[in-house]
Amino acid sequence: MTASNTLLSPCQVGNITLKNRVVMAPLTRSRAGEERMPNDLMKQYYTQRKSAGLIITEATVISPQGCGWLNSPGIYSDAQMEAWQPITQALHETETPIFLQLWHCGRASHSSFQENNQLPVSASAIKLNADYIHTPIGKQPYEIPRALETEEIPRIVEDYRLASERAKKAGFDGVEIHAANGYLIDQFLQSKTNQRTDKYGGSIENRYRFLQEIIEAVATVFPTNKIGVRLSPNGVFNDMGSPEYRELFIYVAQQLNGYNLAYLHLLDGLGFGFHELGEPMTLSEFRKVFNGLLMGNCGYTKESADETIKSGNADLIAFGRPFISNPDLVERFANNWSLNDPADTNVLYSFEPEGYIDFPTYQETQNS
Repeated sequence: MTASNTLLSPCQVGNITLKNRVVMAPLTRSRAGEERMPNDLMKQYYTQRKSAGLIITEATVISPQGCGWLNSPGIYSDAQMEAWQPITQALHETETPIFLQLWHCGRASHSSFQENNQLPVSASAIKLNADYIHTPIGKQPYEIPRALETEEIPRIVEDYRLASERAKKAGFDGVEIHAANGYLIDQFLQSKTNQRTDKYGGSIENRYRFLQEIIEAVATVFPTNKIGVRLSPNGVFNDMGSPEYRELFIYVAQQLNGYNLAYLHLLDGLGFGFHELGEPMTLSEFRKVFNGLLMGNCGYTKESADETIKSGNADLIAFGRPFISNPDLVERFANNWSLNDPADTNVLYSFEPEGYIDFPTYQETQNS
């Protein structure tokens, strides 16, 4: 980490050399069909964005129980594993590393996603306070989830390990554990959603235990320098935000510091919503307690990303929406070319090629 680092300079992540520090953020795009199967359309989408230093896939469910979003991909069957292989292979041919993001929605789900129409699960039986969820049977109100029994939790930890095994066989360079945005791991971390009285509840140390066990299980498959963790300390998405958020997330970062992770991925920007329970947490706060690579995310421009890296507060910056409408985002940054207009949100999750693989590169725009 030196002052000469810029957004477009190389970066070492474990034994992987990134050609730049522009990361494609995980973006749920809903093109995997009802069988949650990676496909040629997804391959085209990811390979269009091959100039990223690192691609993090869209959130990918580790088990049928983890499902909570229409047409998102899975990694819980051998067929899904094999369907991911052409995507990883295509990116490796362009020397673009790709990490798979591991996901369990927890209470951000609905019984219509679940086997035998069971209730979704969570740390505690606390309903997500939002208007509705898109389900296989249309818009539905959120349900009160079922609190997981203590003896059920090792099974979910094992699902993360098995998903990691399949990710490795599928050719992924590493995995990112999705512990952000109000999904299951975040539901265990935060007091707003965790009112357990067993060893997974109460103190911050106990609430961190679930994430700790998952990291250690995944680390039996991938070395820790090929494992990233994503946190959202400022986030309100999926009805989150706990009074002791600063103490909690500093503690978690301190614990993660001992693992030699690939990186710690933080949604520090407020574009996804802010819980307003105090001052927003910043990358500089985490830099004081985390010695590994830090990745910022949410609302960055080329200029603000470059400044953040030059200041030493982050090593990598993940871009989400700009990568949707600009498959050649890195080239645009490198040449100071203008960006395409943001995508129309009506087509982002259309399940179709439109709003997915039909955004022109700058060169295509100039030649048309």
